[in-house]
Amino acid sequence: MIDPPVPDSPDQVAPGYHLPRGRLARALPLVGLTLRHVGGTGISALRRDQADVAARHGRAAERYADLLGHSRGVLMKAGQLLSLAALSPAIPAEHQDVYQAALARLQDDAPPMPGGLAVDLAESEFGCPLRELFSDFDPHPIAAASIGQVHAARLQDGREVAVKIQYPGVAQAIRADLRNGELLASFLQFGSGLTSVRADLPALARELTARIADEIDYRAEAASQAAFAAAYRGHPFIRIPEIVPELCTGRVLTMELIDGLRWPRARTAGQALRDRWGEVLFRFAVGSLIRLGMLNADPHPGNYLFHADGGVTFLDFGCVRRYTAGQVATMQSAAQAVVDCDETKLHRVLAEAGYLDQTDPPRPPALMCWLREALQPIVAPQPFSYTPEFATELIRPDLSRSGRHAAVISRLAIPADLLSVARVNLGLTAVLGELRATADWDAIRREYSGAGTVG
Repeated sequence: MIDPPVPDSPDQVAPGYHLPRGRLARALPLVGLTLRHVGGTGISALRRDQADVAARHGRAAERYADLLGHSRGVLMKAGQLLSLAALSPAIPAEHQDVYQAALARLQDDAPPMPGGLAVDLAESEFGCPLRELFSDFDPHPIAAASIGQVHAARLQDGREVAVKIQYPGVAQAIRADLRNGELLASFLQFGSGLTSVRADLPALARELTARIADEIDYRAEAASQAAFAAAYRGHPFIRIPEIVPELCTGRVLTMELIDGLRWPRARTAGQALRDRWGEVLFRFAVGSLIRLGMLNADPHPGNYLFHADGGVTFLDFGCVRRYTAGQVATMQSAAQAVVDCDETKLHRVLAEAGYLDQTDPPRPPALMCWLREALQPIVAPQPFSYTPEFATELIRPDLSRSGRHAAVISRLAIPADLLSVARVNLGLTAVLGELRATADWDAIRREYSGAGTVG
């Protein structure tokens, strides 16, 4: 097969590789699909033809996945998150699995760009032919995601590396999405699990797009990944690929190539191994926040490689949130108060941090009740087993402003920069639920809580 002609500019899309650009161009297909889906399923429901309803939901799910996969950027990232979430009550419970299965393809099966175009883009970034930098470069991608795709290569000194190349036009597409917050907010209504405490959908959309915008510059991602790699270098089970800094640019990222099991195969491993992987994932999230003041805020399972010795390799550090020592201390104090069931302390900690509506704060018992449900993995008798059912029950009522804890949630004032914590908790809960991981999670939390503060 002959690759399409190479475009003159790295931002010019080759024939056969269409990336919709512009606010209107990216909005209309999704809006039209949404209207067709809602109208079609509504008519079928009136007819009471259950087979027809199921078929329509199946077709709508596939269309959503295809549209988001080809849209790249913010819209595809939203689809990745929705594949982990409990979808909104607008989609009947009996049909939600169909949507999540279709959207799960976005985790590590995004439509790739032609190999010839990828080579041309990399050579444009490096300013020289790839043969001068690599003894071997595979033009066929080994992974394709929302911002770029990854190619296996070998350096002149024999080291095997992974080269991530940003899609042409993706930066412009993301900027268009950033100016189209109404579209993203409307789409996110399908995922009630993505709403957080008193964070309305437009606010969540702004936070989500701000984090994704950070991913455009691969130099920033390289710096974040290097920081994580330095912190975990030599760790027996947490592995971060080393960066090759001299081969990183704004749109190309080169790192150590590590092989491992992808999520679909990891889910079928023995329970003992899944328990170990679950503990590693939990330790990485909690330990990075408490010890480093950093959170890798892109928790979907396509960013993990699982190993037979129980280790996990963590990929994709384009969306990293940094927190101050004060913010981390507040989160730790609040969690400890919930574990101790100390209503007075919990109310005081959150009030002093400005997380409560000062004019009409929630009642301390109601606040404690909500958080003890939300933090079941550390307050329940240990060891605790995550399940898909627990993840679904946690997401739907407890992080929704319309659920049974609405009186509490409506009286909170959580700042937008902490939405990444909710996002990581959502993704981690979903992954651990699918693994059905069991551990003494509170013992792990207490271990890190005594490890000191962020410098």
